[in-house]
Amino acid sequence: MSAGTTHPAAVRTTPTVRARATQQSGIARWFAVHARNIAWITPVLAIAAVVQSINMTGNPQRIDDEGTYTAQAWAISHLGELTHYTYWYDHPPLGWIQIAGYTQLTGAFLRYPFAVDAAREAMVFFTVVSALLLFVLGRKLRLSRAGAIVAPLVFALSPLALQYHRTVYIDNVATPWLIAAFVLALSKRQQLAGFAASAACLGIATLSKETYLLALPFLAWTMIRNSDRSTRRYTLSVAGAVLVIIGGGYLMLAAVKGELVPGAGRVSLLEGITYQLASRNGSGSILDTSSLAFDAAKQWWQLDPTFIIVGVLAAVVGLFLKRIRPIAAMMIFLLAMMFRPNGYLPVPYVIILVPFGALLIAYAGERAVIAVMGIKRKRVALRRAVGVTWLAAMAAALVVAVPLWTGQLRGFFLTNLDQPMQQAETWVGDNVDKSSRLLVDDAMWVDLVNDGFARNNVIWYYKLDTDGAVIKQSPNGWKDSDYVITTDSMRTGGNSSADVAKAIRNSTVVASFGTSNQQVDVRRIHSEGQAAADQAITKASDLRKTIGTQLSENPSLDANAGTKSQFAAGQVDQRAVIVLGQLLSAGTVHVDRFTPIEGEDGQVFRRVVLEGSSVSDTLRIEQQIRAMDGTYAPESIDRDGRQLVLTFSATDPATSVVTPTP
Repeated sequence: MSAGTTHPAAVRTTPTVRARATQQSGIARWFAVHARNIAWITPVLAIAAVVQSINMTGNPQRIDDEGTYTAQAWAISHLGELTHYTYWYDHPPLGWIQIAGYTQLTGAFLRYPFAVDAAREAMVFFTVVSALLLFVLGRKLRLSRAGAIVAPLVFALSPLALQYHRTVYIDNVATPWLIAAFVLALSKRQQLAGFAASAACLGIATLSKETYLLALPFLAWTMIRNSDRSTRRYTLSVAGAVLVIIGGGYLMLAAVKGELVPGAGRVSLLEGITYQLASRNGSGSILDTSSLAFDAAKQWWQLDPTFIIVGVLAAVVGLFLKRIRPIAAMMIFLLAMMFRPNGYLPVPYVIILVPFGALLIAYAGERAVIAVMGIKRKRVALRRAVGVTWLAAMAAALVVAVPLWTGQLRGFFLTNLDQPMQQAETWVGDNVDKSSRLLVDDAMWVDLVNDGFARNNVIWYYKLDTDGAVIKQSPNGWKDSDYVITTDSMRTGGNSSADVAKAIRNSTVVASFGTSNQQVDVRRIHSEGQAAADQAITKASDLRKTIGTQLSENPSLDANAGTKSQFAAGQVDQRAVIVLGQLLSAGTVHVDRFTPIEGEDGQVFRRVVLEGSSVSDTLRIEQQIRAMDGTYAPESIDRDGRQLVLTFSATDPATSVVTPTP
């Protein structure tokens, strides 16, 4: 290995390069100095962008948190408001403001059928920027170019990282700002400007996601170690002032709006902070197998145990490596925070750990190579022993990681886990009256509003009994809604709301898509209560059986035995049965088959395929059907040669009940 790829001195540009650079100016000079770095990092950034983008709309399935940040970003650009509901200071708004900026500048909301996908494109941008800054940070820490690209590669390719980088979390928006803060904290020249900019970056990171303030002591440590003694007090004071000013801007926002302290009928910043730090329900101990914290850690482990083990070990090793010690200490501190017995452990907490874990792995690996090769002569034997041990561990991890990552990445690239959500949204758009009131997972909110449902009629389930404005619009609570669309987020998180739980309990599935955790159900709410609804459903079923049996015995009905038995069993929409009864009074009708509508397995058939004896006979039948009144008229009539496809609406206007087959 040459000194250019292993020795710390390699981070300095060579005299020849510097001499050529002095003959140029501006951008050309910058590219001349950094040409080799650009050549190394560009392919890595391309890999990161491609891996992040392939099938990003299909895997993972959209979740409620993504919908919230997406809807808030959409509200900024489309409604001129901070959020689509009352902003109550649960998080600082700068994270989704940046997402809104990206989508507005690129027109992303116009290029995707589902709004969350546009915000996921923004996550690609923030991830690529983070990968670039991670390389720069590695070079600032005097990693060789070869060593420095390991960090962004791990950062981009780990299944654990990919799962959360694709997901619309404001943590992903904060990450590049935090990495940039450490890059600037290592400034040697123009240190005052560098430290001030570093503090500004930390401030922006914190106002994007408040938990990133946990990095403050370690960023300050980095500045103190790197500062010039003669100007240390001044530069650190300026950096501190910048951070306070940026944080003060958030306080000023609340103060200007009159929402700094609690008051009757209003939200407040103090209330939001109190909720996050004290009153919010904890996740339990990470060591308790029944806790939410354990579930979060289990999910991380299932995605990439190799990265977790090696990253933790690298953090421990990093404590003994002077140059990277503050970052290693920060990792240990952040890991220790996870073991608080009564704290709240958010699922995306791991996002702040991933870039620095990747950097520590790269740094420890390169130091091990240097030790084994004996480039530094001091305590060679001990360093070689430690280096060999670490390289052996890294080799073992690589052997395990390659097949694991390959399988996981294949799933990310090929599996469409979001299909049930997409199908459910399409079904609602095609089959539910636009005047209906819906309780939904926030991941659907923007799409349904864009699809023509009134903004006040699309209710994010979390707000049904927590937002004063929504409560005023729903004086009868869940009874004022017509449909509830349940996802895994709602089935688990919705239990905390008595109204949402009652809506689900007093509803009937009318369409279902997917299975297991990906299952999405469209449920018709029965405001009269489930018992009364069950009686109505039974009555409607008995009526279908009665008239269906009569129809099946009509000698003019031309259908096979299986089709006739379905009529008799009450499995056919009563409007279709009545329409066919009227057609049979004029002559023979051939029922070819019933076509189930996607998602409606177990529901009554409301799509019937008829076939005339000739094209003219089919036209005659079509004219008869179109002459029928609105109560029994099909929603759509499609003719193809001799075939006629009748589709009735999802809701029977005669009964106002969507009835499944008992």
